[in-house]
Amino acid sequence: MDLRRRGFPSVYRLRVLLMLFHTIARITAEQEVENLSGLSTNPEKDIFVVRENGTTCLMAEFAAKFIVPYDVWASNYVDLITEQADISLTRGAEVKGRCGHNESELQVFWVDRAYALKMLFVKESHNASKGPEATWRLSKVQFVYDSSEKTHFKDAVSAGKHTANSHHLSALVTPAGKSYECQAQQSISLASSDPQKTVTMLLSAVHIQPFDIISDFVFSEEHKCPVDEREQLEETLPLILGLILGLVIVVTLAIYHIHHKMTANQVQIPRDRSQYKHMG
Repeated sequence: MDLRRRGFPSVYRLRVLLMLFHTIARITAEQEVENLSGLSTNPEKDIFVVRENGTTCLMAEFAAKFIVPYDVWASNYVDLITEQADISLTRGAEVKGRCGHNESELQVFWVDRAYALKMLFVKESHNASKGPEATWRLSKVQFVYDSSEKTHFKDAVSAGKHTANSHHLSALVTPAGKSYECQAQQSISLASSDPQKTVTMLLSAVHIQPFDIISDFVFSEEHKCPVDEREQLEETLPLILGLILGLVIVVTLAIYHIHHKMTANQVQIPRDRSQYKHMG
C-alpha cells in the first residue's frame, strides 16, 4: 500500500510532463514562421510570414531603421557628447510570431540577437454611427539594442543592453479584414531605458496584415495611409487638370468652327447703303 502511495506522485508527474511535451510539440508543429526577404526587389525591405495550421495568419513587409542616440566621452574625458547610431533591420534576421483572434505578435532578431524588435497588433470593436465597427492597429513596439555591439556603436559610455518602448501607441489603424499599405516614411518615438534618450523608429514601404487573411500568402484589400493618398492625388491632379483644359480647348474650337460655318452661309448685308442697289 505504501509503495502505491509513493509511486502515484511519480506517475502523475510523468503524465503531466508527457501532456506538456505533447502540447509544446503540437504548437510547434502547427506554427511556422518564414523570412521571405530574399523575394523582395527592394534590398532594404524585409518580408515575414507567420503560418498556423498550414494557413497564413500574419504577413508583414517593411523597411525599418532605428535612430539611437548614445553618449561618448569628449576629448577631455570630462564632458559627454551625444552620438547617433543608425541601425537598419537587415536581411537574414531570425523571426518569431504568434497569431490570435484579437492579438498577434511579430518578433525579429538580428546581428546575433544584439538587436530585437517586437511588434504587437490588436483587433478591437467600437461603436460608430453606422453601428459596430472593427479595426486593428499597432499597439506596442519594443526595441532592444546592445550598445556594446561595435558595428554601430563606438565607445559608448553606458554600453550594454537597453530597451526602448512605445508609449500609448495607436498606429497603422486599419479596418478589420484589410491590409495596411504605406510607401511614405513614418516615425514612431520610443522611450529608452538609457536615461533621457529617445529612439526613433523609421518605417517605410509598409504592407502589413496581422488578422483575417483569406488567401495563403496574399494580402487582402489595401487600406492606404493618408500620406500616400495625398501624394497620389498630387500626382494625378495635374493630369486631371490637363485633361479638363484640353477638353475646354476642343469644345471652344468646335463651337467656333460651327459658328464660323453658320455665319459664312448667311447673306452679307453691305454697310454702305449705296451698295443696296446692286443687291437682288
